[in-house]
Amino acid sequence: MRAVIQRVTSARVSVDEAAVGEIGPGLLVLLGVGRDDTPAVADRLAARIARLRVFGNDEGKFDLSVLDTGGEILVVSQFTLLADTTKGNRPGFSDAARPELARPLVERFCAALSGRGVSVATGVFGATMSVELVNDGPVTIILG
Repeated sequence: MRAVIQRVTSARVSVDEAAVGEIGPGLLVLLGVGRDDTPAVADRLAARIARLRVFGNDEGKFDLSVLDTGGEILVVSQFTLLADTTKGNRPGFSDAARPELARPLVERFCAALSGRGVSVATGVFGATMSVELVNDGPVTIILG
């Protein structure tokens, strides 16, 4: 799995101009599932992101997680994070999981976050989506 995590003051994902997921302060997670990923990988990544200390303490130092701040997480599935651009100008996606594997792992990832007490909103798996965000910092972290 590969994740791009952005600290946000707000974020929203829409399908056909209708909002399907929206959060206030917290994290926007763009999540790509690889063909060799497993439920254990999804659980570990969710735990890591829930504990990721990217929010400032009273001194402004990165010391707090989304769990500490009571923030929310918006998860948007994005298979293009697994793009291979080593051969030419057109990205290849052979490392990305097929939808029948990816969908349950995205759901497992979201459930693992929720199980840790995080409020989770999502996009629509497989849909063409518009993502709006206000990046706070900006803070952007790549995992995986």
